[in-house]
Amino acid sequence: MGPVILALLLLAGCTSGGGAAGTIRVSAASSLADAFGEMAAAFEAANPDVTVVLNLGGSSRLAEQIIEGAPVDVFAAAAPNHMERLTERGLVSEPVVMATNTMVIAVPPGNPAGITGPGDFARSELVLGLCAPVVPCGEVAREALARASVEPVPDTEEPDVRSLLTKIEEGELDAGVVYVTDVVSSAGGVGAVSLGPGAGVSTEYPIAVVLDSSNRTMAERFTEFVLSPPGREILSRFGFGPP
Repeated sequence: MGPVILALLLLAGCTSGGGAAGTIRVSAASSLADAFGEMAAAFEAANPDVTVVLNLGGSSRLAEQIIEGAPVDVFAAAAPNHMERLTERGLVSEPVVMATNTMVIAVPPGNPAGITGPGDFARSELVLGLCAPVVPCGEVAREALARASVEPVPDTEEPDVRSLLTKIEEGELDAGVVYVTDVVSSAGGVGAVSLGPGAGVSTEYPIAVVLDSSNRTMAERFTEFVLSPPGREILSRFGFGPP
């Protein structure tokens, strides 16, 4: 029995209450796709009567879905401000920061455009991409570029970081600013160029249970697992920093 499964079994044994079966719906930022895919698989292995359904996308859109009444049990965002919108409306439990992330310039394999740093985002002859300003990867990327005194004019603004990463992997863009974790998850599909020490910006990832969850007990157990040492080990393995 692996340490992650053992930890989950111990966690389940220490938690009382009903609702120990059924489905839990987890809305998570796109940059969490790989880490939460592994989290979900481990949780289901330890709880055979539970199915974890992941809804991945931009944090702003996911928060809006919850505000509009979409059935969600757990929300994991890529920036505190989108979680704060739900906290202010009394829609989620007290959020806990589970991880941090930083930004990097991603380029197609071999870096054919010769990108060397954030200054290249001022080169009009390049085809460049950022996430849309309303999602965390777009907000943080623009903050990082501003620290480098660069005002970007992107050729595309993607709805989430995975859409941006795909275009870089496929060579449709010369460069884009993504999370370090996305470069890790690409497994060589993109290269990385540093934004430089002056442009280092990090973002916090909070997680919370949605208060009108239809499976509150299992939603709380899943959240506890994400915050447990085995859960943090999974996040670390996918490139996330500690809270």
